[in-house]
Amino acid sequence: MSAIEKYSAAEIIAAKRDKHVLNDSQIDWVIDAYTRGVVADEQMSALLMAILLNGMQLPEISRWTDAMINSGEKMNWSVLNRPTVDKHSTGGVGDKITLPLAPLVAACGAAVPQLSGRGLGHTGGTLDKLESIPGWRASLSNEEMLAVLQDCGAVICAAGAGLAPADKKLYALRDVTATVEAIPLIASSIMSKKIAEGTGALILDVKTGVGAFMSDPEKAKELARVMVGLGKKAGIKTRALVTAMDIPLGLTAGNALEVRESVEVLSGGGPADIVELTLILAREMLEVAGISGKDPEKALKDGSAMDVWRRMIIAQGGNPDAALPVARETKVITAQSSGTMLSMDAMKVGIATWRLGAGRSRQGEKVQAGAGIEIHCKPGEKISAGAPIFTLHTDTPEAFARAEEALTDVVTIGDLAKGESVDRLPLVLERITE
Repeated sequence: MSAIEKYSAAEIIAAKRDKHVLNDSQIDWVIDAYTRGVVADEQMSALLMAILLNGMQLPEISRWTDAMINSGEKMNWSVLNRPTVDKHSTGGVGDKITLPLAPLVAACGAAVPQLSGRGLGHTGGTLDKLESIPGWRASLSNEEMLAVLQDCGAVICAAGAGLAPADKKLYALRDVTATVEAIPLIASSIMSKKIAEGTGALILDVKTGVGAFMSDPEKAKELARVMVGLGKKAGIKTRALVTAMDIPLGLTAGNALEVRESVEVLSGGGPADIVELTLILAREMLEVAGISGKDPEKALKDGSAMDVWRRMIIAQGGNPDAALPVARETKVITAQSSGTMLSMDAMKVGIATWRLGAGRSRQGEKVQAGAGIEIHCKPGEKISAGAPIFTLHTDTPEAFARAEEALTDVVTIGDLAKGESVDRLPLVLERITE
């Protein structure tokens, strides 16, 4: 250890291993030293595992978050003439809500600086979806972001390298050390980027159910509470909704397929669950941003949300009128029996979508814009033997076999007794404001 270093990595690892609370100075040093390369990956891996096993108290998580924010720049939207509000989803299968939501909230008078990510594993990435639009650019400079926000009221783009660089480094390490699931690390990762983004208000959409990152509703609620606490401490008006991800959202999973469905919503149509959740989140965002008297349902129906969408896509180099990519090959999966669809495993649909080429197994991998799954029947609906359940889309037909393997027992079809209903999570399980 250099003589000028305040601590050694080993003493901080040992402190957390022995279930001690790390003090502010220790946390500031270890995040800064790791960002500088003084703390090695194997040392930080040991500390992350100790945090996963022994937890952190809220003051520790808050300081850890602040240290990650302080590793980079903080954005400022004070020149805008409208309040800023953002939404973050913890991700799921068919979760394309950001696409119609950002222009909808902008059409109602807020500015929405939506810094989004790419997909990894079974959950899709907002940027991958939008990149299926010919010409659309994810990477914008801070000046370009501000210009799009001023002109359109919403921007969806990649976070710049200067935003919480410590988180970028830590995220990659968590992914390969089985420490992704630690609530203190999830909360600080999400909130460091959202606080550094400079938004004045934030709605968190924490997914739960078999297709979610946090499948246990109680764990999802705990994560939501921690993140709301971090946001409020940073002076951001923050709320969280814990929402269902037991079955896929909407009727598509995959990049261009989800863009097409989002445009249907902005045109006043689209699947009922997508429309309902988009409107619920829009109302929450407008309320925390202090905007009243605007009806997001009206903005969907009168075309004003679509107008913002078109301007936003054009401002980022995209052509909203261009045909979206279509996969070269399709295959239909049909029902083996007749009855009512009782369940659909969102995780299995997500894995099949990924195997068809819509997702990636490691950072930097290329995705297929047209790959994915169309869903023709959902739980609660009647289906006949031989009727289509899914249409699989891919450019690589050899992927069909592995996708079908993932879809083994993906649905159950049976009979409901009179008065019985399909067992499903409610769309919104809980609303957390404190």
